[in-house]
Amino acid sequence: MLLDIQDLRKTFDDGTRALRGVDLSVQDGEFVVILGPSGSGKTTLLRSINGLVGPDAGEVRFCDRIVSSSTLPDLRRKTGMVFQDFNLVNNLSSLNNVLTGLLDSSNKFMSIFYLFSRAQKLRALDCLKRVGLLDKAYTRADQLSGGQKQRVGIARAIVKRPVLLLADEPVASLDPMIAYSIMSLLRDVGNEFGITVICNLHQVDLALKFSDRIVGLSGGRIVFDAATREVDDAYIRNIYRGHDRGLFFEDGGEADGSPQ
Repeated sequence: MLLDIQDLRKTFDDGTRALRGVDLSVQDGEFVVILGPSGSGKTTLLRSINGLVGPDAGEVRFCDRIVSSSTLPDLRRKTGMVFQDFNLVNNLSSLNNVLTGLLDSSNKFMSIFYLFSRAQKLRALDCLKRVGLLDKAYTRADQLSGGQKQRVGIARAIVKRPVLLLADEPVASLDPMIAYSIMSLLRDVGNEFGITVICNLHQVDLALKFSDRIVGLSGGRIVFDAATREVDDAYIRNIYRGHDRGLFFEDGGEADGSPQ
């Protein structure tokens, strides 16, 4: 078991109950999509896994170790993150943005001045080649298109050779054709490098196309969890309609007549 989450809960200072007792287990090599509308708790869940958000209660166990302040450095060395807004440094080249993915494992003083080793630079260039952007290695990030920026983000996430890749709405701001290519790339690098992928999405068609397993999140609770081959478009859209009609109560319960 790569990841095991038990009874994860998070309420923010403004009273928002983002997670309401989430239980989730993920095996090595899975491509899991967390599917749900905005405000369902998807981002909070991913950020709780890698320690960017501290849960109020519950437990996250990664590689058979409980995630805590003492284990977070090791967790982050083994985890890559792809962000919705790319999270690149605009005035740095694509290559240097990818190299920032190695900051956790590099000499801190040297990395401040981007004095990475030849081996690290070659690894970063290889990652750019893998995402189809070797020719943009020395192009500033602010001169790239949205799809190219996300490819750099993926290269940065895999340069550390993680065992787990977390992608938070990685195609939310991209047009459908580019979104499809980015999801294809995430699936391919996961397969090629043996990386487990957990990807937040709200696009039902992409979830059905690329995932091995779909986990539905609504109101901070998991409302379904099934192998993708067992789920059809109509079932998922019923879950969404249930959310839109308010069938999932504030306390996480379901109204009569909600999808089973």
